Amino acid sequence: MRSRAIAIVLLGLALGGLSAWVIVSQSPPNGTLATGKALVGGPFSLVDASGKRVTEKDFAGRKMLVFFGFTSCPDVCPGGLQVIAAALQKLGAKADKIAPVFITLDAERDPAAKVGEYAKSFSPKLIGLSGTAEEVNAAAKAYRVYFKKVPGTDPANYNIDHSSIIYLMDESGQYITHYPYPITVDELAAKLEQAL
Repeated sequence: MRSRAIAIVLLGLALGGLSAWVIVSQSPPNGTLATGKALVGGPFSLVDASGKRVTEKDFAGRKMLVFFGFTSCPDVCPGGLQVIAAALQKLGAKADKIAPVFITLDAERDPAAKVGEYAKSFSPKLIGLSGTAEEVNAAAKAYRVYFKKVPGTDPANYNIDHSSIIYLMDESGQYITHYPYPITVDELAAKLEQAL
């Protein structure tokens, strides 16, 4: 199972992480270096635990820390959420400048109330979001998240392979950087403090 998780992380980096790098033009005019924006993130419309419709605009003015997964995830998701929660706790009051968001990739089994309760079990600061399959797919596509349903022993018992990247977005929802999981609590806290 551990080697499969590592393979998923590497695949996620290849598919999701590489597309996050800034694109550099090969022949900029006047011999200057031209850069473009990373094509990660964008508009989404999902539902929080209270049933309220939430978009990226609801987090304007705060940085967003975005992590995708699902509540039945056996290892990567709880591990990632534990690191995020502990890093935010380590930041103390500075963490109020960050909106930590957990978005499910399993719209079928993860209604908004369930995702919200799951996220809050790691930290009261964590915001769990869900939606229809189309809404979840659109959010994952915007963030270049790889995920694939893997059939199990029966139709209700399936797994989801997915990339495990923690995204940091600025106060207007634009991509700043990403942190591949696994990352330690101290590393994440230090990087977030630097970004603030």
